[in-house]
Amino acid sequence: MSVPISSIKKIKPSDHVVYLADINHLDWLANEFSKEEQDFIKKLADSDTPHVILPRAGHTVAVQFLKHFEEESKDREKARKEGNEFLDSLKKHQISQIVVVNKSPCNRSIDFVEGLALGNYQFLKYYKDAKKKKSPLRKIAISSDSATPTQIRHLNIAVESTCIARDLINEPLSFLTAVQLSKQIKSLGKKAGFKVEVFDKKKIQSLKMGGLLAVNLGSFDPPTFSIMEWKPAKAKNKKPVVLVGKGVVYDTGGLSLKPTAHSMDFMKSDMGGAAVVIGTMHAIAKAKLPIHVIALVPATDNRPGNRAYVPGDVIKMFSGSTVEVLNTDAEGRMLLADALHFAKKLNPELVMDFATLTGAAARSVGGTGIVCMGNADEKIKTKVKDSGYRVYERLVEFPMWEEYGEMLKSDIADLKNIGGPYAGAITAGKFLEHFTDYPWMHFDIAGSAYYHQSDSYRGKNGTGVGVRLMFDFLKNY
Repeated sequence: MSVPISSIKKIKPSDHVVYLADINHLDWLANEFSKEEQDFIKKLADSDTPHVILPRAGHTVAVQFLKHFEEESKDREKARKEGNEFLDSLKKHQISQIVVVNKSPCNRSIDFVEGLALGNYQFLKYYKDAKKKKSPLRKIAISSDSATPTQIRHLNIAVESTCIARDLINEPLSFLTAVQLSKQIKSLGKKAGFKVEVFDKKKIQSLKMGGLLAVNLGSFDPPTFSIMEWKPAKAKNKKPVVLVGKGVVYDTGGLSLKPTAHSMDFMKSDMGGAAVVIGTMHAIAKAKLPIHVIALVPATDNRPGNRAYVPGDVIKMFSGSTVEVLNTDAEGRMLLADALHFAKKLNPELVMDFATLTGAAARSVGGTGIVCMGNADEKIKTKVKDSGYRVYERLVEFPMWEEYGEMLKSDIADLKNIGGPYAGAITAGKFLEHFTDYPWMHFDIAGSAYYHQSDSYRGKNGTGVGVRLMFDFLKNY
């Protein structure tokens, strides 16, 4: 659950309040604080203290100093991080509700609260003493003169949807099988208002989705193929935007087995791409955006079971193309390929896929960016990159030169599923490109979907990266 964020017109004497301030604009202090308090606050402001907390009878008043940057994206990100850091003080003082009031010429209330709310996320489902571990912060309010109702509503939706994605990523396979993932999607569809259809194994077999079925061969659990749709009456686009998310709920690597330490032990997160599109569908439906969007999630786990596909196998895909499998750990592209071919049936205006696809992408940009590539119009690429800077989920575009496609040529099939030791993120993208014939972008979130160490408001473990990016992009589409 995410902490609810509301608007407040009148601040009560008992409310805990934090004022967002600029150290160069402190004239307003005289309206809120005594002379002694003003002197104390100004003294700490000069000493580079991030915030001042003043306990009063029955409530607490704080002043948060925000440093500003010329570059807007850095300015907004700094405010988010300051919000996350302020959360530590709220926890220390066991404050359950806080009102945020802007007093700075540069209003960063929404960003500050976003960092505060996302930093407050916890995944406590499996703790025996979950109640003791739970953060005391239960409600956040923003003064009505610091943010508009629409800004607050969209912030609530973005935070809630990101937390939904985080929950899905953090769930272990012992709960979140492919079948359970489809049930979670149905439940969210009912709550948010988008339609859901789920193909079971029998349907998937009848469609001959060879990539998804091949990855599923070693599993005890059946695969699923979930289709989500948000189609408002007055959608601005005549043809749908289609989102595709990799739903590998756990990846052992199959017979190309991963080492356990620092590799297989967090592979419950290999459905991070699915979490992106599920969270995005929740967000756009909740916000009732006037845009027609369809999302596809092919889902299974990848195990080295008795019937598992093996290196050297040739798989006939849903498209009819044949793939020589040289590494069963390159499984995400196999099921994504089936979903991308399925997208052709939807006559899409644009297709965007998300996947924790390659270690190469993670090694290239680490956890601070997202690798992207594709043949979409430059205007689309520019818009999504702009969204990346606004929410600070920045994109690095890789080239898709035809020479990379040469690396996927097979001696016995239409193509092979790996390209060699170099440019792994790009050859994975080139593999996916083979199954497209529409404007398309691919996002490899392998480095940023799951963190092993806490990173400010993004936290530790599942980050939900991509949800805020896509919500912002589709709002401005």
